[in-house]
Amino acid sequence: MRPRTITSAAAAAAALALTACSTPGGDDESVPGVTDDTVTIGTHQPLTGPAAAGYSTISAATAAYFAYVNDNGGIHGREIEYIVKDDAYDPAATQTVVRELVTEDGVFAVVNGLGTPTHSSVLDYLDQQGVPDLFVSSGSLTWNQPEVYENTFAFNADYVTEAAALTQYAVEQSPGAKICVLGQDDDYGQGIIEGVEAVIGSNAVTEVQTYTTSAEDLTAQIGAMMAAECEINVLGTINGFTAMAVGTAAQMEWFPQWYVSSSGADYPTLVGYLGEDLAPTLLQGMVSVNYLPFSPDGEWVALFERINEEYNDGAPFTGNTVFGMSVGYLFAEALAAAGEDPTRESLVAALESGEILGNGILPLSYSADDHAAYRGVGITIVNEGVQDYVGTAYEVASGSVTPVEPSPVPLENEGIPQ
Repeated sequence: MRPRTITSAAAAAAALALTACSTPGGDDESVPGVTDDTVTIGTHQPLTGPAAAGYSTISAATAAYFAYVNDNGGIHGREIEYIVKDDAYDPAATQTVVRELVTEDGVFAVVNGLGTPTHSSVLDYLDQQGVPDLFVSSGSLTWNQPEVYENTFAFNADYVTEAAALTQYAVEQSPGAKICVLGQDDDYGQGIIEGVEAVIGSNAVTEVQTYTTSAEDLTAQIGAMMAAECEINVLGTINGFTAMAVGTAAQMEWFPQWYVSSSGADYPTLVGYLGEDLAPTLLQGMVSVNYLPFSPDGEWVALFERINEEYNDGAPFTGNTVFGMSVGYLFAEALAAAGEDPTRESLVAALESGEILGNGILPLSYSADDHAAYRGVGITIVNEGVQDYVGTAYEVASGSVTPVEPSPVPLENEGIPQ
């Protein structure tokens, strides 16, 4: 079974007609995207374009999780219909497809729209339309402004948090080492720089280099970092540019330590770029952070692998798979908490209640005053081809980094929220 997808204007009109006939809870007005049998949500994703190689598999994993839920009775008896639209990581295209989701497809919510520049272009529109804007797939601080965007909620740990945790770990493991930064020339890279500077100060950063997503090589940036004798390189890079940085350095016979944001540190994806022969050697010891349950022997991973095999055609199982299915689980949990007759208001209220747990290794921080998801992250290291947590985790608040004990959310009811 696969989630049904609206593929034509006629089908969209029919879906809207069904929505208009449904009155969950007996209200006089229908709830957009909700019928007696379905809840329809949508997303914008880079299925093509410069970010596709690293992220196009996320929505497929989310769809697979929803198919699993639907096969097991759905949420309060309703199936989740998930409409995925390709924006090619182009803000202009994002505006077009999101307007289609709202005005033509009549979605209940937009879930996990991916990218800082892309989602920023529709943030005000979704707010004006009163559409729940859930679990934005980006570490920008923009998504946590409940006083301005009351319906918008982040999903990723923010970039500042990730970089501060990476830098704190670097300082503890290698006191006195020269720390440098390579970041994307946008909000992503700037957040990484801010996180590094929050721990060691701007004067202590040995070298800062940036790149554009249209760049075809990083020779100049890596050369400058090598000349500066950087020992630890903190990367705010997407997966393709992480591989490019590591590969370029190796060609120069330079082998520093790599500390990489979660957005660009998925080991199976990096192996795809670097090759199975080189990757285990070049990525040995790579440090990263995460907040989701991707340990190879974890109970959530076992469930997600089973779902991936049955509902995602056995696609390669990567960190993106865990990410996409974790997003699906969080939405299902929020929908269950929104009640038997959900409204957009009850969905937002459920998230702000403080009772939504998610499936991370640290608690979610959602409340009426805080729409950030994860305020802390755990440290991961690649060792002999296996990427896993090492038991060290940090919480980041008000510029300070504090060690905390991971407290993973246990798997219950086979991963279907009640």
